[in-house]
Amino acid sequence: MKKKVIIIGPAWPLRGGLASFDERLAKEFIDQLFDTTIYTFSLQYPAFLFPGTTQFSSEPAPDLLNIKVCINSVNPINWFKIGNQLRKLKPDLIIVRYWLPFMGPCLGTILRIAKLNQFTKIVCIADNVIPHEKRPGDTLFTKYFLQPIDAFVTMSEKVMKDLKKFTQKPAEQIVHPLYDNFGTAISKNEARQHLNLPLNQKIILFFGFIRKYKGLDILLEAMNNEGIRKENIKLLIAGEFYENRNEYDRMIESNQLNDQLILRTDFIQDSEVKYYLSAADFVIQPYRNATQSGVTPLAYHFEKPMLVTNVGGLPDLVPNGKVGIVTEPNATDIATGILQLYELGENSFLPHLREEKKKYSWQILTNKILKLVALN
Repeated sequence: MKKKVIIIGPAWPLRGGLASFDERLAKEFIDQLFDTTIYTFSLQYPAFLFPGTTQFSSEPAPDLLNIKVCINSVNPINWFKIGNQLRKLKPDLIIVRYWLPFMGPCLGTILRIAKLNQFTKIVCIADNVIPHEKRPGDTLFTKYFLQPIDAFVTMSEKVMKDLKKFTQKPAEQIVHPLYDNFGTAISKNEARQHLNLPLNQKIILFFGFIRKYKGLDILLEAMNNEGIRKENIKLLIAGEFYENRNEYDRMIESNQLNDQLILRTDFIQDSEVKYYLSAADFVIQPYRNATQSGVTPLAYHFEKPMLVTNVGGLPDLVPNGKVGIVTEPNATDIATGILQLYELGENSFLPHLREEKKKYSWQILTNKILKLVALN
C-alpha cells in the first residue's frame, strides 16, 4: 500500500513561486511512489489584500498532478470541513507551507482537526516565520499555527533562528532546491530573439515580483553610476509590481534612466521564464533584507552568475567570486559588483556554478522531510 502524502499550499490555478515549488515537490514524491495530493486554495487572499493584478495563472494545469482546489482562507466553516476530510483520510504525512501569518488561523485550525486521528504526521516548510512586512496579530497567528506541527524544514539560517524563538520542536535547514520545472536553458541569442531584445547588448536581469525589501530602487540608483553608464549596461526588469510603482517611475525620470532600462513589468508566465533567464548575462538580487530567495535556485538551474547582497541567507547560497559576487546593499557597492561581473566574464563562473548546483536536489528535501517524521 502506497503511503499517502498531502501537500497544503498554493498550487495551480494559483500562480507564483510557492505554487511552482509545491507542484515540483509533489512530482518528487510521486516519482518516489507516494500517493500524493495537493490541497490548494479556492480563495487564497481577499482581493483587497492581494497587491498584484490577479492571483490566477493563465497556463494549463500541470500534468499528472492531483490538485484539490478547496481551501478558503477566510471561512472557518470551510476550515472545519477540510480538517475533518483530512482526519478521516488519515494521510501518513501532511506537508504544509507557511509564509504569512495571515494564513495562521486557517491552516492552524485545519491541522488541529486533521491531527485528531492520532496517526498523521505534520511537517511545515517555513518560508518565513517573522514576515518581511509586519502587521498586528502576526505573533498570535504564528503561535496558533505552530502548535500542531511535528517538525519543520527551513531554507535559511535566518528563518531557523526566527523559528527557535517560537518552538524547540525538531527542525532541519536545507538549501532551496533547483527550480528545474521551467524547462532547460536555451541559447542567449534564441532567448533574446524571442523577447525582442538586442543580441549584442550587455543585459542584467532583475527577476520576480517587486516589493520594497527586494531593493529595486537601490539597483536603479546603481544604474545611474558613471561606470555602468559608460559600459552601456541595460537592466531588464521582469516582474509585476506588488506595490505602488510611482516611486520607481519618479526615480527613473529624475535620473534619466529610461534608455538604460527594459521594462517587462507584467507577471511572467511559467512558459516564459526560461527566455528571461537565458537572455541575461547576470542575475542581480539587490535585496535590503531576505530569508532566502527562489530566484537564486532559478539562476543556478539556468547557470547564470549572480550578484546578491550580504543580507539574510543570500551570501550562504552564492560563494563570493565563484558563482557570483556578494556586495553590501547600497548603490555604490552594487554598481562596483556589476562591473566586476563583466570584468570576470560569465565563463569564469560556470565551472563553480555547475559544481555548486549539485547540492540543490529535490530528493535531499524529501529525504529530510521523511527522516524528520521517521517515514523513510
